[in-house]
Amino acid sequence: MDVQKLFDVKGKVVLVTGGAKGIGRMISEGFVTNGATVYISSRDAKACDKAVDELNALGTGKAHAIPANFYQEEECKRLAEEIAKREDKLHILVNNSGSNWGAPYDEYPSAAWTRVLTLNLHRVFDLTKLLTPLLENAGSAGDPARIINIGSVDGLRVPALETFAYSASKAGLHHLSRVLAYHLGKRNITSNSLACGPFESKMMAATLKSNREVIESNIPLGRIGTPQDVAGACLFLGSRAGSYINGATITVDGGSVINAKL
Repeated sequence: MDVQKLFDVKGKVVLVTGGAKGIGRMISEGFVTNGATVYISSRDAKACDKAVDELNALGTGKAHAIPANFYQEEECKRLAEEIAKREDKLHILVNNSGSNWGAPYDEYPSAAWTRVLTLNLHRVFDLTKLLTPLLENAGSAGDPARIINIGSVDGLRVPALETFAYSASKAGLHHLSRVLAYHLGKRNITSNSLACGPFESKMMAATLKSNREVIESNIPLGRIGTPQDVAGACLFLGSRAGSYINGATITVDGGSVINAKL
């Protein structure tokens, strides 16, 4: 059993939403440096172009940018159509784009729910449905196409921060991922989610700046996540090694969810 072949993703076509920054950028680099063709998309066109230039300088695989604003359904349709013009197959879809909103309970606005649930949950379903024909083209019984949904430990536990819509959206994403696993497994497409703990990202920047020591002290491994941690999990799920994993939620958090308080 050749370990290089077992974890090989060379030549696979991958879409990473929110792939220009944070966890998405880490995942994109993992696939590109291992020979995949990676499309990255977010509404920040400049960030997409910058990330593509950096990724292509690494060699091995190839990166392309197709900016899109996932808050708008028409932009999801445009992205799917653009990829279909360039590729006849999509081996791996990484639904990573997301947003957060924190505010005290008594002041939490209704608009926060619309914004966060739209991006973190609703558009994940919309985009996945639009790209299902390309995923079906790529999948087979022995090597299915893969959907990897980037969730959060806050969808498993009750967060101390007042991010009501975010934690609810990630819990919903984990379950949507399982529902998709059931329905799309029959089409040779797997669906799994990663419940990520703290990583260096724009979303986490302010929290880590003010509370890094406290956060790390509550993680059994005593550190926050690195690019290799989340990229490695995605490479596992996207390769032959992960081809029989379907409907799982994998925590990538150093053990923070299982940390006993008493």
